[in-house]
Amino acid sequence: MRLSGVFGPASGWPNQDLVTLSKEFDAGLVLESYSAGVFPMGLGGTWPVDIMGWWSPVHRGILPLDDVRVTRSLRKSARHFTTTVDAAFDRVLAGCADPRRSGGWIDERMAAVYEELFEAGCVHSIETWDASGRLVGGLYGVGVRGLFAGESMFHDPVRGRDASKVALLRLVEILASDGQERLLDVQWVTDHLATLGAVEVDRDDYLRLLSEALDVPPPVWPVGDRPPEASETDQEGASDA
Repeated sequence: MRLSGVFGPASGWPNQDLVTLSKEFDAGLVLESYSAGVFPMGLGGTWPVDIMGWWSPVHRGILPLDDVRVTRSLRKSARHFTTTVDAAFDRVLAGCADPRRSGGWIDERMAAVYEELFEAGCVHSIETWDASGRLVGGLYGVGVRGLFAGESMFHDPVRGRDASKVALLRLVEILASDGQERLLDVQWVTDHLATLGAVEVDRDDYLRLLSEALDVPPPVWPVGDRPPEASETDQEGASDA
């Protein structure tokens, strides 16, 4: 499958993570970008707010589905949480976009596009809940056939230290459920993701893996999940981030 379109051939991209800039930004362009090996992220700083950055890291982070590391402590911690799929996307997005988080990049324009893609079935969220029914972590990302591009994750540092990792484990379970060779893109490898087995691959290798993943069908996403009911005393203190 060709990986070009409006972004042109990868051979013409600069040897840096930032590929190009645009004022145009909509759901259709975002979907096309993932199929081309590119993703959007705001520039922040002194850049105008209407300029979008389009990125394809020279060293791309992926999480191999057959080599996820689950420590004994994480397995033990996971027993205290439950997960759902697409049951509270708006709350997960709000948690990921919380302006109190350092390095936040999800503004109103980006949130609106991902909400549109969620309604179209192209974006999915995994929610993590504690025993009292409080949302304590989660993640969301874009699914294009055999690719799942993780966009952002969050956790409650008090009630859900491992909650985002638990959400990621549920995601891996879904992507690997039928044995197909799917690709889990995590953009850049952070210390948090490295503990789970995330690795870096060169851009050319990533684009090869992406081309193969785009020929693989999407996973079967669970439907009908609903948020657990929080107790009356816990509802007042619940926090999305």
